[in-house]
Amino acid sequence: MSESLASTSGKYRLIRTIRVRNDNVPGVLGALASAIGRVDASIGNIQMVHLGQHHVVRDIEIMVFDDEHLKKVLQEISDTRGVSVLEVRDEVLDLHRGGKIKVVSAQPINSIDRLRKVYTPGVADVCRTIREDLEQRNLYTCIPNLIAIVTDGTRVLGLGNMGPWPAMPVMEGKAALLSEMVGVSGIPILLDTTDPDETVRTVKHISLTFGGIHLEDIASPRCFEVSEKLSRELDIPVMHDDQDGTAAVVLAAVFKACRIVGVELKNMSIGQVGLGASGMGIAQLVQHYTGNPVLGTDLAEERMRHLESRGGRRSTLAEIMAKADIVIATTGVRGLIPPQMVRKGQVILALSNPEPEIEPAVALEHGAALAADGRSVNNLLGYPGIWRGALDSRAARITREMLLAASRALVEIGKPDEILPFALDREVHRAVAQAVARAAIDGGVARRALDEDYFETGVTRTSSLPS
Repeated sequence: MSESLASTSGKYRLIRTIRVRNDNVPGVLGALASAIGRVDASIGNIQMVHLGQHHVVRDIEIMVFDDEHLKKVLQEISDTRGVSVLEVRDEVLDLHRGGKIKVVSAQPINSIDRLRKVYTPGVADVCRTIREDLEQRNLYTCIPNLIAIVTDGTRVLGLGNMGPWPAMPVMEGKAALLSEMVGVSGIPILLDTTDPDETVRTVKHISLTFGGIHLEDIASPRCFEVSEKLSRELDIPVMHDDQDGTAAVVLAAVFKACRIVGVELKNMSIGQVGLGASGMGIAQLVQHYTGNPVLGTDLAEERMRHLESRGGRRSTLAEIMAKADIVIATTGVRGLIPPQMVRKGQVILALSNPEPEIEPAVALEHGAALAADGRSVNNLLGYPGIWRGALDSRAARITREMLLAASRALVEIGKPDEILPFALDREVHRAVAQAVARAAIDGGVARRALDEDYFETGVTRTSSLPS
């Protein structure tokens, strides 16, 4: 393995499908697989396309680091005796062609009689019903199950400031996952402003359409101002996923790590490396639960002052690694944590994607009691269930107690030896939704009573979790 490839081994950024034709003789497929492995690519799905007497055509999915790595893989395949490359496809782009979401009718419209009931003249009766009692909108429209996914594209995944249009695939992905996991309808809203006041005004003007506002990929410090103002001025729940959803999932990971290691969280010193939206959200939720200040560090002085104004204590990477029992990193800087700084018995959550501040295996080799990265600690485990529970209880806002309830639910539903459960398990999202709804009711922010059947099945008369 070359030094450059070894340094990034296991962190593949590109997925490509290669169609190959090879001689139909024993050993050729094995040689092909060996060739791919020699240049540190990873093989995914293999599908037979054609089986002939003399040749076999297969589609082989490979994962590579970048375009240069792909060229090396293709050359290695081409140099393999009895093998030729027919085609290279980018199935990720193909999957996104035409977008990932669409609006569909919830009611079939297949006759004139049905049309008259769904639209004119029948719809007029529904409009009058809502005008006479505005609460009826929650029964006779999609508003209670609809959220706006709002972004200005200034902090996209690990990509940074991409602008609104390049952010759209991420917003579509959020909407698709909300639909698939918990049956919530999300509508992406792209903003062409980065002014906090203008953002707040715009969202307030469109908020009548929605049961909640999901803020996504808005850079700090603007995101704090926007989310706080909207939460204060709207009577529907507002969640900034980078802060709130991430914080709930990371706190769940911290809870579970303490359980696995056998320590009490409130007795542990917590260090937060990186104080952007995610890091600040994590620090505040941890402090809310433990009552103890979090040690925090960031290159931006403004973020350090923000942490101190919220009860945290400014620190340095060196001090955090020397004193913190649990280290959480959300900087986006690969390899930021030197292995020699890891202390025996520490819990290390290096959560930047796609490349963590320190590889979990490396942290464990240098004495960490437990280590994880963003592949296992992912906010997909949080926001779908949080939204389902908030909407089902018709919560006026999303409180920290609701986020804590989500964290605890993730801990309890997971297997004893895993830090967090599988993110595509619908039962996980059901458990989070029910815990969040219960917390909303107990906390007095719910505007809808839910009977015990809901907490057993997750089903209400007007919405239901996918089974």
